[in-house]
Amino acid sequence: QVQLVESGGGLVHPGGSLRLSCAIPQSIFSRHALMGWYRQTPGKDNELVASFTSGGGTTYADSAKGRFTISRDTLTNTMYLQMNNLKPEDTAVYYCNVQYQGQIYWGLGTQVTVSS
Repeated sequence: QVQLVESGGGLVHPGGSLRLSCAIPQSIFSRHALMGWYRQTPGKDNELVASFTSGGGTTYADSAKGRFTISRDTLTNTMYLQMNNLKPEDTAVYYCNVQYQGQIYWGLGTQVTVSS
């Protein structure tokens, strides 16, 4: 069974930083795969925070632009989300997502709480 594993969440003060990691099985870590980070807060739909496009570029939600950076390491099959200048409204469960060969894969999520 293919499993994505997120890590790096936690409690941080406003203005702080966190780096989320997502370990992705090599079998689906492909340049042809779509990869991204979503977040969900209670009562709201999933929000696509950042992603790699099919052409290898990156896209960000307006709320993430200038503060978050998505990256990936092809040697370790890991995707990252660097989050700077965090705000209370960034509080959510963050999920990594891979779409490859018609299949969609999710991790179990990691909680990010931004609070003073």
